[in-house]
Amino acid sequence: MVNKQLILFYLINGFGGLCVLGSYAHGLITNPSIRGGLWGAVPDSLRPYYTIFMFLAAGGYFFFTGYILIHVSADSVKLFGRYRFWAINILYAGIIIPSAIWIYLTFAMIENPTPLLWIIIRLVLFTVGFSSVALLASFFTSNFDRSSWLYFASIISLIFFCIQTMLLDALIWPYYYPK
Repeated sequence: MVNKQLILFYLINGFGGLCVLGSYAHGLITNPSIRGGLWGAVPDSLRPYYTIFMFLAAGGYFFFTGYILIHVSADSVKLFGRYRFWAINILYAGIIIPSAIWIYLTFAMIENPTPLLWIIIRLVLFTVGFSSVALLASFFTSNFDRSSWLYFASIISLIFFCIQTMLLDALIWPYYYPK
């Protein structure tokens, strides 16, 4: 019998992942004249770092997600020594759901900026960043099997993911974004 939390994990990643990719594709295709505004005022000298870490973060997602699917038991996992598999689902939802709406919020901000919209964008970015950092912390404080090379690949991948989501997206990008 398949665990309900594991089914939810598949749905969050499968359907949610399609929503993230779809929102980016749709947003970029339908807003060609303003898509350059997504950079805000991030200096050209920093943009290559974004590109590098976007690819490292996206590729790394498959390592830590694969580790969870292969090595984490939905029935016996203990995140932070106490939380069950539902906590993994909450962290993934905290990454996926806000990621699917960020681009639409940002295009709305480009076209009609408001202080409330800026606060919402910041909350969206911090939710993703916080969820990423919490997921990384959970790898260190949980009863995960640490004997697999995939565990170590997951840690490295999550570090790249956290650099992208918390440092670059939640902290640096808003600093340079014109308000």
